[in-house]
Amino acid sequence: MLNRIKWLGHDTFLIDYEGKIIYIDPFNITVEMPEADYIFITHSHYDHFSKDDIKRIEKENTIIIAPYDVINQIRNHKTVVAKIGEEIELKDFKFKTVPAYNIDKYFHPKANKWVGYILNIAGVKVYHSGDTDRIPEMQDMNVDIALLPVSGTYVMTAEEAAEAALDIKPDVAIPMHYGSIIGNKSDAERFAKLLKDKIQVKIFDIGL
Repeated sequence: MLNRIKWLGHDTFLIDYEGKIIYIDPFNITVEMPEADYIFITHSHYDHFSKDDIKRIEKENTIIIAPYDVINQIRNHKTVVAKIGEEIELKDFKFKTVPAYNIDKYFHPKANKWVGYILNIAGVKVYHSGDTDRIPEMQDMNVDIALLPVSGTYVMTAEEAAEAALDIKPDVAIPMHYGSIIGNKSDAERFAKLLKDKIQVKIFDIGL
């Protein structure tokens, strides 16, 4: 599955599985990219819910999956409301919605019911955490690939993300949320160093 995943910067990922194109939090896409079959949005901050970027990649039958406060801002789209704890089967794969929130900061309150996603694609579970801290719910997750923020300030630091990865125990951990608004590659490298000989870490180059 790793070779089907592209990091497009910040928290944006593209997954291409058997010709089905899945985007998560498309933001700041500056080149022509494949049209989306599915777009997952984790929350309503501008660097995750970007109407301009959605317009660049959507087509007539694109399905957008998002929490209530995002869905309420979208008109004339095919949508699925992401409810925490709910597992939904789409035509091509299924996904589970999980919580994403801050514990010791106010940027992503738990009360907002913002989310992360666990995509189950051909039996491989890919967890995109959204903007979050290390939260207790991570200890109950069973995933193969974990996409985790590492830049600090609004989300986990590299050190906190490494502890979260040890809670989750994926086969592969992929750092994100750096190199754009805040953070840089050194955060990703520090994350990888902390997990050396514990969990495999894959640091992506931007795949535009």
